[in-house]
Amino acid sequence: MLLLPLQQEEKPRFKWQTRLTANEGAGPNARLQVRTRLTVAHWPGNIDAAARVADKLVDNAIRHAKPFGPGEGWIELRLTVLSGTDELLIEVDDATPEFADFNEAMSATPSGPPPGLWWVRHYQGALSWDPKTDATTGDVVGKTVTAFLPTTWGAA
Repeated sequence: MLLLPLQQEEKPRFKWQTRLTANEGAGPNARLQVRTRLTVAHWPGNIDAAARVADKLVDNAIRHAKPFGPGEGWIELRLTVLSGTDELLIEVDDATPEFADFNEAMSATPSGPPPGLWWVRHYQGALSWDPKTDATTGDVVGKTVTAFLPTTWGAA
């Protein structure tokens, strides 16, 4: 028997998160904040593409899902730049636990202005979603939509 030391998970090279008020300005606000944060983090990928994807994911969450909290509520946005590869995860949380018609939304070909999720495909990213659970109770409290963007278009 051969025993190997446990490898510790590498810490991300960069991690950032925020809550955005769930209103019509949240998408553009996400775009501005993502562009700023990724520039400061020296992310080597297409920062404008990442900012646009974040804008569209946040906008979709506001248009098609429920925000967290009372009143206008909020949507959560996280950025993670992975160590070693510099690939980017853009995660958006909302309070709706399902993603109706996810497969159809991902494969739709726009006949007019492109829908939000189309932009992830356009920038050769991958999109997924998972239920979001409360860390204490384990109850499902919403969902997390994740866009995975490579640093170069050829890497997807």
